[in-house]
Amino acid sequence: MKAKFIINPSSGKQMVQKNLDRIIGNLILEGILNHIDVLTLKKKGDAYEGVKELKKDEYDYVVAVGGDGTVNEVINGLMVGNNQIPLAILPAGTVNDFANYLEIPTDVRGFSNMLKENKKKKVDVGKIGDQYFINVLAGGILTDVGYKVSSNVKTWLGKYAYYVEGMREIPKQMFKSIKLSMETEKWLKEEDTFMFIISNTPMVGGFKRLAPKAKIDDGMLDICIIKKSDIPEFIGLFFQAMKGEHIYHPKVVYLQSPKIKLECKDYTKVNLDIDGEEGGSLPATIEVIPKALEVFVP
Repeated sequence: MKAKFIINPSSGKQMVQKNLDRIIGNLILEGILNHIDVLTLKKKGDAYEGVKELKKDEYDYVVAVGGDGTVNEVINGLMVGNNQIPLAILPAGTVNDFANYLEIPTDVRGFSNMLKENKKKKVDVGKIGDQYFINVLAGGILTDVGYKVSSNVKTWLGKYAYYVEGMREIPKQMFKSIKLSMETEKWLKEEDTFMFIISNTPMVGGFKRLAPKAKIDDGMLDICIIKKSDIPEFIGLFFQAMKGEHIYHPKVVYLQSPKIKLECKDYTKVNLDIDGEEGGSLPATIEVIPKALEVFVP
C-alpha cells in the first residue's frame, strides 16, 4: 500500500503534529503502508497543486494532515484532477468540522486502525463555479470571524476563540443585512437576511447541529438562512443553534435542495466563506455532486 501525506505544519493542534512521526512509523511497522511520500506545505495553494497532478492508482490514498482549509485544498485537487484516489483525514486544525462529524481519530492506534480496516464511505461534494467544498459555504455577518482570530489565540482557545470573537462582532455587524434572492428548483424568495449557511454536514463552526437534518450522502445541500433580527433575537438564536432548535424559529428559513442560486438585490458585495477560507462573492450558483469522493471512516 502506498500513500501521499499532505501536511500543514502550521495547523493548530500541536499534539497531533507531535504524534505524526509516531503515526507514520506505526503504519510502516505494522505493514499497513510500505511506501509513504510527504508534501509539507509552505504556502496557500501547495496542497491543491500537489494533489491535482496525481494520476489514478498512483497512490492507494491521500492523507490530509491539517484543518478545514487544508482539507478543502486537497479535495479541490482531487476533484479537479479527477484521479479517484480515496482521502484519509488526520484533523490537526482548530475546528475540523467534517472530520469531527465523522469522528475521525487522532491518536496513533485509532488512526492506524482506521486505515488498517480500510472502511471507506462515498460522500457528497458541494460545487460553486470551479471551486469545491466538503462541509460548508456561508455568507453574511460573522462569516468573516475566522479571519479575524489570530493563530496564537486559536491555538490557545481552540474553537472557543471563534465564539468569543463572534460575540464581540455581533453589535458591530447588526446593521449589515443583505437583500438576498434565493432560488431552488421548487422555491423562489427574497429576504432581508443577516447570514446564510449551505452545509453538507450538521456540524458547522463547532456547532454540532447547525444544519441538523444534513447527511453527507443524501445528494442534498442543507440551507439555513437567518433573517434580519434585533440583537436579543439574534443572540437567542445563537444559543438555540447549540441544540439544533433554531430551525423552528420564525426568523430562520431551513430547506434542502440539490441546487440553489443566490443573488444580492441591493448590489452590496457579499463575500463567501468556503470551508473556513475566503472564496469569491455573490451572485453564485451552488450545487451538490452526489457521492463524488471516497473518504476513510472509523
